[in-house]
Amino acid sequence: MGRRGACRPRGAAALTRIAVTEAESAVLAALWRRGPLSAASLMEEVRSCQPWADATIKTLLHRLMQKGAVRSQKDDGRLRYHAVFDRQAYVEGEVQDLLDRLFDGKPDRLVALLADRLDL
Repeated sequence: MGRRGACRPRGAAALTRIAVTEAESAVLAALWRRGPLSAASLMEEVRSCQPWADATIKTLLHRLMQKGAVRSQKDDGRLRYHAVFDRQAYVEGEVQDLLDRLFDGKPDRLVALLADRLDL
C-alpha cells in the first residue's frame, strides 16, 4: 500500500503535506463519516468496511496520531479521536499528487485523458 499525500491546514492558508497510506485512509474515512469517536466506536466503524483486527486499527490510529493527522480529546472522561483535516483537503491533496506524479502538474492533461476515456 503506497503513501498518499494529504493536506493539513496550518495557520490561515498554508498547507503541510502529511503522507497517509491507503490503510490509514480507511481510519480517516471512518472519522469523516461519523465524526469524533471513542477508540471502541472507531474500531467498530473501521471493521464495518475492513476485516482488520483491533490491534491493526490501533496501530494505524497510533501512526496517524504521530503524523499529526488525528488528535484525541477528552469528552466526558473518554478519549475521542478526530481527523485534523477534512475529507475535502485530503481529496485535493490526493488529486494534486496525481497531477504532479503523472501529468507534470497540469490539470488539462488529466482532463484530456478523462474526456478521451469517457467519450466526453
